[in-house]
Amino acid sequence: MHSYSLDFPYAYGSPASSGGFRQQAEDFQVDEELGYEPDGAGEHVYLHIRKRGENTAWVAEQIARLAKVKVSDIGYGGRKDRHAVTTQWFSVYFPKGQEPDWQLLNSDTVQLLMVARHSHKLRRGEHQRNHFIIRLRNVDNPLEVEQRLQKISEAGVPNYFGEQRFGRQGNNLAQAQSLLVEGINIRDKQKRGLILSAARSYLFNQVLARRVEQGNWRQCLSGDFAEEPSGPLWGRGRSPVSAETLAVEQEVLAQWSEWCNALEHVGLNQDRRALGLQAENIDWKWLDTDLELSFALGGGEFATAVLREVMLLRTAEAST
Repeated sequence: MHSYSLDFPYAYGSPASSGGFRQQAEDFQVDEELGYEPDGAGEHVYLHIRKRGENTAWVAEQIARLAKVKVSDIGYGGRKDRHAVTTQWFSVYFPKGQEPDWQLLNSDTVQLLMVARHSHKLRRGEHQRNHFIIRLRNVDNPLEVEQRLQKISEAGVPNYFGEQRFGRQGNNLAQAQSLLVEGINIRDKQKRGLILSAARSYLFNQVLARRVEQGNWRQCLSGDFAEEPSGPLWGRGRSPVSAETLAVEQEVLAQWSEWCNALEHVGLNQDRRALGLQAENIDWKWLDTDLELSFALGGGEFATAVLREVMLLRTAEAST
């Protein structure tokens, strides 16, 4: 029986400072950058939406209901946090017929910013980057925080998948064990995809954690195949690494062989992910005892991977 610890090692030692995290929705702001302009024609309607205190899946359901289409006809680049103020793009497959009044999506928590046509559905991870403005309240050791921020801005952080990938209290990992090892089927295609993604992400984090412990997560070992160190996203196919890099990964994943074997038979191809994460345009300022931190990350990179290296986060009950 595996235990699913989410207590991964820190690159710069455990923080000695702490601050209040997500005390209110405005403390966590995310603006999605699509990276291209909708081309103005095509079978998909693109909706640019600002939401507060709502999750992405719920907004997608509201769009599907208004458009009288299936939820599977709605696309988006990534799931944005619920306890936050975020902007993101959605696509709706709507090839013909009278479009609904999209303004009916507007509410106290949802605001429609723009409507445009485009030629293809918006896929997961397709957006270019996310811009964050995060306020951490009542920080109790600002001098240490400044020192850690200097290190992070220069050298980056480990590119861990964030805890949200693993579900509440790691529940997605227990479900991964049921699906991959115990043979319990998950009929809901979207949920099954989330569980498989959680499993791959957790195995990657295990490898990254070992490299952080060894102090070599920023260095290519012998047998690495690219210019930056990477770790496995498990699936079928031969690993492209060898020698020392492969030896570390085989040792770490030996105890997860049942997961690895099952992931090779569910239609996922083996891939790689960078071990290091360098936030773009990182900047910060002090507002009395609060810290306002801003930076940008690419799709699939987690703000919490940056924040966990800055300080311990005190989360209000309301945001759990």
